[in-house]
Amino acid sequence: MNLEKLSILNYKNVAEATLELSPKINCFIGQNGAGKTNVLDAVYYLSFCRSSTTVVDSQVIRHGQEFFMLEGLYSNDGGMGDETTNTITISCGMKRGTKKHFKRNKKEYRRLSEHIGLIPVVMVSPADNWLIEGGSEERRRLMDVVIAQTDRRYMDMLARYNRALAQRNTLLKQEQDPVPELLSLWEEQMAAEGELIFQSRQQFVQELIPVYQQYYERISGGHELVSLSYTSHCQRGPLLEVIQRDRWRDRAVGYSLHGIHRDDLEILIDGHPMRREGSQGQQKTFVIALKLAQFDFLRHSATGTMPLLLLDDIFDKLDAQRVEQIVSLVATDDFGQIFITDTNRDHLDSIMAASAHNYKMFHVSDGEITT
Repeated sequence: MNLEKLSILNYKNVAEATLELSPKINCFIGQNGAGKTNVLDAVYYLSFCRSSTTVVDSQVIRHGQEFFMLEGLYSNDGGMGDETTNTITISCGMKRGTKKHFKRNKKEYRRLSEHIGLIPVVMVSPADNWLIEGGSEERRRLMDVVIAQTDRRYMDMLARYNRALAQRNTLLKQEQDPVPELLSLWEEQMAAEGELIFQSRQQFVQELIPVYQQYYERISGGHELVSLSYTSHCQRGPLLEVIQRDRWRDRAVGYSLHGIHRDDLEILIDGHPMRREGSQGQQKTFVIALKLAQFDFLRHSATGTMPLLLLDDIFDKLDAQRVEQIVSLVATDDFGQIFITDTNRDHLDSIMAASAHNYKMFHVSDGEITT
């Protein structure tokens, strides 16, 4: 999948822009706060129906304006069997105080979940450090975002699980003892959906680990040993039994202590927690290797669609050797269309020198984009 043309109107600090894009590498140069990231976020929005930085849609509308509009013209690389044309137009917009409208070839979606996975995207940004420093919900979100792009049933399973979890927690918070039969009803739904979600996450992580380790070794030069493992309450036995085993303790705290909503990824470097022992460069290397492995997983999924790769300010805090390895990786034919932001022109010139592919260079200043 390639994004041939991107139109932006009143999106964050970008007042108006129409960009004719390279099918391979698109570089956006500018100072911090100029709006480079907002361009990549617009591309992200067209894939996920939301911003990568906020879940409140009205917050992406440019200050002082009443609406925003995005439109992308994509070329179909053959991975989307339901399309009879070579191009697809995705558009979205919203006025303040109203719901957003998301359209595919001018036809509005009934449910936004129908769009997720059509245009797979992998984004690497400074915010990804929360995969290491943040709580387990950040790492679960990574798994969910990737799996949802390859299996449309997954988000429905997750929604049903979360609904059952919320209902059980409501019962646990009641002053009077909850009706056991009603509690069991929600626990059974949590267990049924949770087991399926666990299987999807486990399969994803098993496929991800060897690829991730190869990328990390390549970028780091093999200077340190890293590992990644998936932990879940489902590994303790049938999930229904695990949930019901400590029902009295859940009742005491007022929420569910067990279930797939507590799943996590354990990240180690040389046998120690990455959060505590990893340097800034090592942590950033981990994030980039993990996201490139995520890209590889999506590329080889059943959809057969090459994802877009968004690299936002990824070279900061990396030594020259690691930058060189990343550049040599993304410049190969293993990756499709790439969007890169940086404040340092030298990094981008290095990428261009290492690649024989077509590229375009854009300059961003105060939300204005020029070539």
